[in-house]
Amino acid sequence: MIEEARRFAVPGIAPRSPGLSESRPRNLLAALSTMFGWLHERRKIESNPCAGLARPKAPPARERTLSGDELRWFWLGCDKLGQPFGPVFQLLALTGQRLREVGGMRSDELDGDTWEIPSTRTKNKRPHKVPLPELARRLIPEQSDGLIFTTTGNTMVSGWSRAKARLDKAMLEIARSERANAKIADWELHDLRRTAVTGMAELGIAPHVVELCVNHISGHRAGVAGIYNRSELIDERRAAFVRWAAHVEGLVGGKKAKVVDLPSKRGRK
Repeated sequence: MIEEARRFAVPGIAPRSPGLSESRPRNLLAALSTMFGWLHERRKIESNPCAGLARPKAPPARERTLSGDELRWFWLGCDKLGQPFGPVFQLLALTGQRLREVGGMRSDELDGDTWEIPSTRTKNKRPHKVPLPELARRLIPEQSDGLIFTTTGNTMVSGWSRAKARLDKAMLEIARSERANAKIADWELHDLRRTAVTGMAELGIAPHVVELCVNHISGHRAGVAGIYNRSELIDERRAAFVRWAAHVEGLVGGKKAKVVDLPSKRGRK
């Protein structure tokens, strides 16, 4: 069954991406092992059939980021895509947050210019504050109660793969309107998070501030430093998001972005 998932699809489930996949078998083995482990602990079965199975190797870490031109084509393509997917994708690029965090945004998580994601919705189970620059706030439709991006009122929007395919087509059309032979290498929605992180770093934003911006606790925020340093650096985060948004807006408009000064600890009260 694990090998079938790698080669074709999880049995009984239509694949979103037909063909070989290294993530499908890993996810399936993890799910089955957890289920059979639970049954074994409660003496419902004599043994866990997943015990001893070699875990499929993880795929190579992705390094893809969108270039300046690609980011412009992406933004203009999202404008063509329209609600609800266009703004969601643009917020992914502006904030660097994860797809389900942005897609599941709720009105009660928004307080002025701050988006507070509860621990129940973050990957690391830590609450997270995202200061939203003006460009990001303009993308969020007014919603009096509940989910912001929804077509049913009860669940977040779905159909990401189809929307991404439409976006790819729109991006390529825009790119070729500028350059007849333009090509865009394959990319995934999660690459927008890496693009934001890389872009902030290239703008001179300190690594520990970038990690706080995207709620990442490894690297500069791991270990002893992360345990004892609980400063949220909200002002620094806000300035970082404003600087990144200004850079993106400059790319889209074909203008050099204005420099946004980052807060300094010197002279702070």
